[in-house]
Amino acid sequence: MANIASAKKRARQTIHKRVIKGSLRSELRTVIKRVEKACNEGNVQSATTEFRNAQSRIDSIARKGVLHKNTAARHKKRLVAAIKSIS
Repeated sequence: MANIASAKKRARQTIHKRVIKGSLRSELRTVIKRVEKACNEGNVQSATTEFRNAQSRIDSIARKGVLHKNTAARHKKRLVAAIKSIS
């Protein structure tokens, strides 16, 4: 356990960031699953709408440092490919 005040503060910050980033990661998985579900159902309109929402959230999560920008781009690319495969 930390003894120095700055180390204690750092430990508190780490705990807080882990909680925040965990919830964002969970949200990321959820938006991806929504698009994939719409694709599996074969509904292009719904998949496109869900993708627009997902794209916005993925970019936002990447800006916050939870994802690397290339990882975010890869997720979006795969979702676009899934949508194109059903249309």
